[in-house]
Amino acid sequence: MGQPMPYPVEPMLAVPGELPSDREQYGLEVKWDGIRALVHLDGGMRLTGRHGADYTRRYPEISGFGLKSAVLDGELVALDQHGRPSFLRLQRRMHLTDPEPAMLELYPITYVPFDLLYLDGTPLFDLSYRDRRALLDELDIGAPPYFPGESDLLSATYEQGLEGVVAKRLDSPYRSGVRTPWWIKVKNLTTREVVIGGWKPGKGRRSGGVGSLVLGAFTGEGLTYVGHVGTGFTDTVLDELYALLRPLEIPRSPFRNQVPWRNRWVRPDLVGEVAYTMWTDEQRLRHPVWRGLRPDKFPAEVTL
Repeated sequence: MGQPMPYPVEPMLAVPGELPSDREQYGLEVKWDGIRALVHLDGGMRLTGRHGADYTRRYPEISGFGLKSAVLDGELVALDQHGRPSFLRLQRRMHLTDPEPAMLELYPITYVPFDLLYLDGTPLFDLSYRDRRALLDELDIGAPPYFPGESDLLSATYEQGLEGVVAKRLDSPYRSGVRTPWWIKVKNLTTREVVIGGWKPGKGRRSGGVGSLVLGAFTGEGLTYVGHVGTGFTDTVLDELYALLRPLEIPRSPFRNQVPWRNRWVRPDLVGEVAYTMWTDEQRLRHPVWRGLRPDKFPAEVTL
């Protein structure tokens, strides 16, 4: 008799870094620009994110893959007309708890499985990445391939406008909920999560709404200001941000350090993601560009 299916499972996490020097010990996967999610199949299907967040009703188009009893690890992505992951398109679905059929048709979500953690009564956490991937590939459920560590996959993702790669040690087991150097995420773009602590009212076309967001990250002393972002928004995104931020307004700044300009302050409850060129000497993000909200992240996780 097999062992019961674990539920929920916390995903194993990668560390940011560069391609390792002993690349022959690794497999390379495309880094998908989406939301991490685990599929639990046991007479039905449950879809969970980090910290056990239930995504099942949010993404009803994700099916059972024809499997009876399994746990899959992978990514929820929204593909553009060229078949590339679009975080902007994904934003249109991330906050819908019970999407209408029209939204399912306009912004369909695809699940990209890249790991197999449990199958037909057998936990696979202690198997090597190489062996888990072999079992996953045998299921023939559309898992994208991984490539030898010596391949030029990183350059190929750059040329195709993709986010980057994840290098995974071929002999590594799966450690639920652990951020481990066995997995290394190598990005073509420099991105990071930020906490929204306020917003600056807009002018001109943006008058009456959000002009830019006030960004921070946590240190041992509290929320620390790291810059403003005023680019990368569509009008629809700005309207949605305004609706989300207004109920969170507070009378005083949540930041421990001084913030320039007059701003509207909010409780630091929302996490977003920006791309940027570098950090300045004053620990400010240089040329940040808004990429979107990250409801799958908790503010306390966003640290300097």
